[in-house]
Amino acid sequence: MTSSPHPWSATQRDTIDHLIAISRDVVSRGLTLASGGNLSARDPDNPEHFIITGMGTWFDKITADEFSLISLSGDHLAGVAPSSEWKVHHRAYLARPDANSVMHVHPQYSVLVDALGEKIRLLTLDHVGYVKSVGRVCFAPNGSDELASTIADQLGEHNCVVMAHHGCATVGDTIPMAYRRILNLEEAATNTYRCLVVGNTDAHFPTTHLSAHHS
Repeated sequence: MTSSPHPWSATQRDTIDHLIAISRDVVSRGLTLASGGNLSARDPDNPEHFIITGMGTWFDKITADEFSLISLSGDHLAGVAPSSEWKVHHRAYLARPDANSVMHVHPQYSVLVDALGEKIRLLTLDHVGYVKSVGRVCFAPNGSDELASTIADQLGEHNCVVMAHHGCATVGDTIPMAYRRILNLEEAATNTYRCLVVGNTDAHFPTTHLSAHHS
């Protein structure tokens, strides 16, 4: 297994630079701490491969030398050792051929609302437009086949999945879309928590507006 920096192509480097920018933004927004989480994107040079953050990398300090290249066959092709959650990304790409980016971070309100036994409510037009629906998986060990498989199953129906007592996973046809879904999921969870604090149990986006939004 390769464990040294890889000489990325110019197009791969552009993808990596985009992931680096988002990883730093993730930390600045408090959506994860230290090395909690992992980001990936399909390899622009070969859609049968994906580029993922390396094992133990800190999101706010990550460099281009801390990424890994994995095939959709599950082989480590180049770069440093991949994140321990690489299987989540691998199974997600197999389950969602339309996905070009997979992101996993630890947004605290999303985890908290789920731990309280509540569903995250979609309250705004953006929540409905970008999140659409929220899947959920029970707790499973970090890096396990069980966790990767259950998330992939949920991604068959949803673009955003909450991982109990852990975090969330999102997919998108672009890197910005996968991240936009994280932001809207966490905002929806934050607003859900605020509703619970004031005793509201039923605020949600009016279903009567859905047909107009999707037309």
